[in-house]
Amino acid sequence: MNYYSSPNFNFSKRRFEHPNGENNNRKFLQITKVASEYFCRDYDEREYKGFPTINSSKAELAHFSENVMWVGHSTVMINHKGITVLTDPHFTGRAGPFGFMGPKRITSPPFLIEDLPKIDIILISHNHYDHLDKQTIIHLTKLQPEIKFFVPLGLSDILKSLGVKDIVELDWWQSFEYKNIFIHATRVQHWSRRSFFDRNKTLWSGWMITWDNFSFYFAGDSGYSNDFVKTAKLCGSPTLAAIPIGAYEPREFMKAAHMNPEEAVKAFQDLNTKYAFGIHWGTFKLTLELMDEPPIRLRECLSDAGVPQRKFKCLVHGEQWGDPFGTCN
Repeated sequence: MNYYSSPNFNFSKRRFEHPNGENNNRKFLQITKVASEYFCRDYDEREYKGFPTINSSKAELAHFSENVMWVGHSTVMINHKGITVLTDPHFTGRAGPFGFMGPKRITSPPFLIEDLPKIDIILISHNHYDHLDKQTIIHLTKLQPEIKFFVPLGLSDILKSLGVKDIVELDWWQSFEYKNIFIHATRVQHWSRRSFFDRNKTLWSGWMITWDNFSFYFAGDSGYSNDFVKTAKLCGSPTLAAIPIGAYEPREFMKAAHMNPEEAVKAFQDLNTKYAFGIHWGTFKLTLELMDEPPIRLRECLSDAGVPQRKFKCLVHGEQWGDPFGTCN
């Protein structure tokens, strides 16, 4: 399928492109330099011991309602008004094309895939292996074949190859109504790639879901840009937002793709969200900052910005947070 009609597809380059250009297009020498730094990185205690996890049983998850849980990395489970949504589901031991390649999972999931309650919607932000995990999708699809997947343009083919039947592809700023809620694909500054030959051949996105009295924004994976201001303008300010806070060093190399805690606070303010929590940290060792640095630095940034800590939290893996749902009663 071609996407030449998309305003976000650069016809001359035959790839999708953010209005800020291809800031994430790295030269070979830049990549090898950072790779060398990564493999010679300083000792990080958390890389070996992981982080505390709040485990949940199948029986407990069967009653998951009016709540949000940070499962780990960019996997979030949220339920409101009987609709359960799962974002970028990842439950396997590595983030790579094969089981023996890619960054190793440091902090285990708080439950098994088999223990998940009925999932209505899965949102996929883009095709990177730490966000679109082949084995997780295959397993989930076998267990719950009726799940409806929402993905950015170009991801249908890979999902169909994994057994997914019900897929909606959306371009930036397109919306879809489903079960009395609206799902909006939002623009974020990132990139896509799953092999050596498909850079930016598929789109990437954030997601806003709006109920009649509540909204949830999932930023997916993003560098800081004015997209968060535009998201609030076009989709409204969310009640609750999941904002990435990790995988940001070395800064010059990662800035266009991943926010640091200071920028995450700016995104929080741009969105004018009531509540937020940090994602994309503490699960995989992806970059050079210490694994426990993002939440520590976030708390400092919130204090400097005058934002109450209770408004933008760092949840423990597997922790549930029902407080934001009290705002819609």
